[in-house]
Amino acid sequence: MDSRTEPADSASESASEPEPPDAAIPAAASRDALAPLRPHDTVARPPLLRELLLVVGLFAVYKAGRMLATGHTDAAFTDAHRVWDWERFLHLPDEGALQGALLHSDPLVHIANTYYATVHFPATAAFLVWLYLRRPAHYVWARRVLALVTAAALVGHLAFPLAPPRLLAETGLVDTGQVYGPTVYGAHPATDAMANQFAAMPSLHFGWALMVAIGLIAATRSRLRPLWLLHPLLTLLVIVGTANHYWLDAIVATALLCIALAVVHPPHRTVTTAGRHQEHDRTEVPVRDLPELVGAGR
Repeated sequence: MDSRTEPADSASESASEPEPPDAAIPAAASRDALAPLRPHDTVARPPLLRELLLVVGLFAVYKAGRMLATGHTDAAFTDAHRVWDWERFLHLPDEGALQGALLHSDPLVHIANTYYATVHFPATAAFLVWLYLRRPAHYVWARRVLALVTAAALVGHLAFPLAPPRLLAETGLVDTGQVYGPTVYGAHPATDAMANQFAAMPSLHFGWALMVAIGLIAATRSRLRPLWLLHPLLTLLVIVGTANHYWLDAIVATALLCIALAVVHPPHRTVTTAGRHQEHDRTEVPVRDLPELVGAGR
């Protein structure tokens, strides 16, 4: 009787061999790519009618609140002198130097006035519409941030009425809207029934423009998306160059926006970005890491 033992089967030997570390990478990537999205990756688009009523209602409340500060003429000019002195104390750039550069060209002044009068609301509305249609999660986030900033600004306008630098003789600045046109304000602030000219601080022109840029940078993936910051930069130059706002108006608006962004958490990744991450995961698996089909034909 042969007492020799038979060698172990080759299949058993291959089964007992340790799996190469790299072999688990493509399998894990495949499982991640095929895994269902988590609940927070998909966000339902809010009902359109409700959103329209909400936005219109917020705008109406804001306009009504702004008009409450219209008659505070004495307080507005007192606060304007304070802000002007604060800026000199802080050694902020002179608004007159920026306006002086703008006044070298009549067409440039007209373009700046037109930008101030026509871009503010349409740009913000287009931003919200695009987010609503393409990035619902970012829309809800941006709408909440804008609502919070606007509400805080309304409180500021009521608590600290402020005449813009174009109305303060001490500044020596030109009211470019009245001189060159176009303008959205009446010639006499106290009797202007269309707008509150004493609501300079904080500047919602700048605050909204900065949020538009931040929101588009967060919601898009283009390498050129930092260029959206040109919108608030141009807005800042326009509102100061036309003497509608002080530098401090934009600084306070930025501070309020930072607080709102800290309070309102940004959205989780959406279906679109999740899909892109999954595609990225698939394409990043190196070919050399793919498991070889050793013995497939044996």
